[in-house]
Amino acid sequence: MSEGNLKITPLHRVHESLGAKMVPFAGYAMPVQYPAGVKTEHLHTRAKAGLFDVSHMGQVRLTGGDAAAKLEALVPANLQALKPGEMRYTLFTDGAGGILDDLIVTNTGDHLFVVVNAACKEQDITHMRENLDCDIQVLEDRALVALQGPAAEVVLSGLAPGVAGLSFMSSGSFELAGAECFISRSGYSGEDGFEISIPADKAVEIAETLLNNDAVAPIGLGARDSLRLEAGLCLYGHDLGPETTPVEAALEWTIGKRRREEGGFPGVEVILKQLAEGAPRRRVGIRPDGRAPAREGTEIADTGSNWLGEITSGGFGPSFGGPVAMGYVASHASAVDTEINVIVRGKPLPARVVALPFVKANYKRG
Repeated sequence: MSEGNLKITPLHRVHESLGAKMVPFAGYAMPVQYPAGVKTEHLHTRAKAGLFDVSHMGQVRLTGGDAAAKLEALVPANLQALKPGEMRYTLFTDGAGGILDDLIVTNTGDHLFVVVNAACKEQDITHMRENLDCDIQVLEDRALVALQGPAAEVVLSGLAPGVAGLSFMSSGSFELAGAECFISRSGYSGEDGFEISIPADKAVEIAETLLNNDAVAPIGLGARDSLRLEAGLCLYGHDLGPETTPVEAALEWTIGKRRREEGGFPGVEVILKQLAEGAPRRRVGIRPDGRAPAREGTEIADTGSNWLGEITSGGFGPSFGGPVAMGYVASHASAVDTEINVIVRGKPLPARVVALPFVKANYKRG
């Protein structure tokens, strides 16, 4: 579906009925906020439950011919170890070790379910079609929503009781409103919650049913961004890109032990060398002193005014209660508590390197 030059999601009329402020995002008309505002939406998600429309993201089914083994040729994760219902965060890498996108891969039992970022959707699908000898089906007829927050389990259990048995990064098929939905206990807010893949023709009914619960509020892209930043989670195109390796991005945990030993993924030589010897720069958490946030693109220097790097994500953390940021600094300055300066409007302001995340994650582990 489209509106002018922008595509729309199956939940577009719900956003309009709720008074959402719509903005262009990755070729879609998406809600950036609702009348309550970004801060209220953010805090509601941390306290109760927020409903996010993430239908702009790409949903892909890979089947046939040992899809997990074949997909391993494009990512550094150990996908063949995934049991049915298990899922894994991983990365498409290129020959220089750069990150082409981050994605989630789930073993559903009879196929792999892959979710890729909206901005990279077309290139990711082309990348898979050009490099994988298996059936690749883009699921254009499904919506995707995320229900995030400490009340998410109670809310969703009222519609699909079995979801309470899922733990973080596990998944299964459940019936909602008479429709078969694929539900994973995952999300990108740092909170407990679920992502729900829904037949497009049932998306409005299910979303409105969830929103009818007093604990649930609609949440836009603005709060989604501040939530993931407080949780220390990367945004592709900002914190990640082809110029960044998994080691530089502090994502070496995504590289499976077997993959480190056997290789067989793009950029393996560069990545293994950095694992052994260290990377020239490192993604870190940054806490500016005072109340002024340091936004994306802000330069970072040491206390002697020597350039160290720049901020890639930054803003005010409503739950943290102050400015928060992530960025890349030279490795020698990446240790926690290193004193640095952020250059805001030409003026050096004191800051320091801090551990991520800024707000403790509330995932339900098995």
